[in-house]
Amino acid sequence: MRDISLHILDIAENSIRAGSSLVRIGLHADKERDELKLVIGDNGCGMSKELLSRVKSPFTTSRTTRKVGLGIPLLAANCEATGGRLDIESEIGKGTTLTAVFQFSHIDRPPLGDIAETLATLTIMNPSVDFVFSAKYNEAFDYDTRQIKAALGDVPVTQPDVMTFIREYLKEGIKQVFGGNEI
Repeated sequence: MRDISLHILDIAENSIRAGSSLVRIGLHADKERDELKLVIGDNGCGMSKELLSRVKSPFTTSRTTRKVGLGIPLLAANCEATGGRLDIESEIGKGTTLTAVFQFSHIDRPPLGDIAETLATLTIMNPSVDFVFSAKYNEAFDYDTRQIKAALGDVPVTQPDVMTFIREYLKEGIKQVFGGNEI
């Protein structure tokens, strides 16, 4: 995958397929520690210890439509190519947490990509799932669909004006944290 936003999309889709009603995504850059950390956690069905031990293999997938799953193996490879790592914790019935660590300054670290559009798309295409996103670098930004839905009342997040608001809110917040330039 070419950028981190595509990894976020892939892992969040895995969480949704696992029956999650809440997906938490954190993206924190720390130049002093030379680290970019992506954490995605969910409250889905979780994985057995046996599946967890094989999940980094491209020949392991829970999908029945194909026999390979490249999302997690590609993320692991991207982390390792920068001197980072990928850790996954999971418990049946409680959910899964994936932590991807990249060396911040490494030339092979994927760019962020369009994080705002990825989060907006996840929100709009999955209105029954709640997403919490936090970003930290120059500043901090938090996005929580539970707060947005509470403020909207009976108005759905799929209403066109709401979709526009969500996209603009995410773009501004992410720009505030990471600046106008791609890190």
